[in-house]
Amino acid sequence: MFGDWHLALAAYNWGEGSVGRAIARNQKAGLGTSYNDLNMPAETRLYVPKLQAVKNIVANPQAFATELPLIENHPYFQQVLITRDIDVALAAKLADVTVENFKALNPSGHRPVIIAAGTPQILLPWDNAKIFQRNFDAYSQGQYASWTAWTATSTMSAAQAARRTGMSEADLRGVNNIPPRMLIKVGSTLLVPRSAGVENDVTSHVADNAQMSLAPEIVTRRTTVTARRGESVATIAKRYSLSASSVAEWNQVSASSAFKRGYQVIVYLPLKIRASSSGRGSVKAVKRSSKKIVKSRRR
Repeated sequence: MFGDWHLALAAYNWGEGSVGRAIARNQKAGLGTSYNDLNMPAETRLYVPKLQAVKNIVANPQAFATELPLIENHPYFQQVLITRDIDVALAAKLADVTVENFKALNPSGHRPVIIAAGTPQILLPWDNAKIFQRNFDAYSQGQYASWTAWTATSTMSAAQAARRTGMSEADLRGVNNIPPRMLIKVGSTLLVPRSAGVENDVTSHVADNAQMSLAPEIVTRRTTVTARRGESVATIAKRYSLSASSVAEWNQVSASSAFKRGYQVIVYLPLKIRASSSGRGSVKAVKRSSKKIVKSRRR
């Protein structure tokens, strides 16, 4: 831009606009426009000689009684191919770096596992990349990943999902960032513990299409309704727009079970909705003065 390396370096430190204006002022005053002619801050005036001094030392360290460290001619970082799902902690251990440094280099490692189908490469310092590959090839202590993906087959609460996947509700919420009072919608993909019997890694289809969909949790009230003649889990579920599996679970029976006439069936209905104890299947707003609900408590 300025046709001179000294001015280019001065512009790097001072800014090209400042150098350009200084040149214009000198031209207007009939003065020279070389590096030595311009009026500039002391920092910039000294910056170029300092840089030149470093260049001279690097070019001929013996002349200055200096020994420079050997720097290999390769990039500082290297991308490493990931062929298996692997825990972040294990990947950091195999690479001989701290988990903190590993996460700093690989922002996608904020979750406890790296899904190979979704994140096929990680970034490591050059030497650690070689260490990782050597240790990865020699690893023989079982699975690389203790986590896998699980897809919800129906809309459910975090507590229900935790029971199905063998986790505590707190762990499930923490790993999958599920806020309180939210339901996990059907088709959502969660990270869950991977059992020893699971040999296959997460597929590319799941990795590419995985998403978490949440919905506000509806507060329900435990209610008992009277079964009519010939009533079953299925008909109760249909009457109140519930799932048969939920009705069966609440009453500790199978989904195909039938109820005797007059049996008090436990159901959980939205807080402001209640079932008619007459068994007619009507749904009415709950009133504080109502005495038809046999038993109720907030769930």
